[in-house]
Amino acid sequence: MASEELVRIVEQFAESGWDLIVAPSKKWLAASGSAETVDGLLNAVEQADKECGSCGFGSDPLYKRALRLLRTA
Repeated sequence: MASEELVRIVEQFAESGWDLIVAPSKKWLAASGSAETVDGLLNAVEQADKECGSCGFGSDPLYKRALRLLRTA
């Protein structure tokens, strides 16, 4: 089961407007964090962190935190 913290972070990703993470985030939320959707979300967040993980945007630390939470879930 996903932590409340991870759910809140993924909800922010789903509302971000960034196509890279919106769809995987919405799928993960709709499936209540099922194992089938974790890989897609994990890949999207890893890519988001590579592309914009240090650009100064408010989500920068959320990518890293989400990755930690997803990998330990």
